[in-house]
Amino acid sequence: MTSGGTLTRADLADALQRDVGLSRADSSRMVEQILEHMCEALSKGENVKISGFGSFILRDKGERIGRNPKTGVEVPIAPRRVLTFRASQMMRDRIVNPA
Repeated sequence: MTSGGTLTRADLADALQRDVGLSRADSSRMVEQILEHMCEALSKGENVKISGFGSFILRDKGERIGRNPKTGVEVPIAPRRVLTFRASQMMRDRIVNPA
């Protein structure tokens, strides 16, 4: 992982190259294919669950009334689909008690 604290696609590809022994090109291609497959599933309305990691869950939010905090004027908020992530219990345990 980079020193900036953000895990990137390149970091994932480097880990695959190092740990599995794939070439740099194959590692990058595999990371891209996995991410593309996840994006396709989500765009079709399917949830994505990665056992031991967590779930990417799509949720439809209905129309509602919001309020402009500056003016106090009520405005309608259109219905929309939102993506949420819910970490698995195993992941939450690792975050709370890092090894």
